Amino acid sequence: MAKKYVYFFGAGKAEGAARCATSWGERVRSCEMTNLKIPVPPGFTITTEVCTYYYANRKKYPQELKEQVQKSLGRVEKAMGATFGDPKNPLLLSVRSGARVSMPE
Repeated sequence: MAKKYVYFFGAGKAEGAARCATSWGERVRSCEMTNLKIPVPPGFTITTEVCTYYYANRKKYPQELKEQVQKSLGRVEKAMGATFGDPKNPLLLSVRSGARVSMPE
């Protein structure tokens, strides 16, 4: 079975909720808010384990990553009724990096 690196959240549910605090970096807040039924836009989180993998494997991403991102992006598109890259009805995304622990700004 492939390792899971991408977790979807939205529509009142967060995948991998038990793992929120261990590998989601600062994006844990979206997971927590979703589980509390606070309305947050749907999205997905790429775990911080991808960074560890990248540097441990000669700057290569895990094979599973691309497919997992595409699947989660499709779920966000469906939830929002918009398509990424569509000139008539584009899906607008907010991309944010985060670390396992907060860093000083």
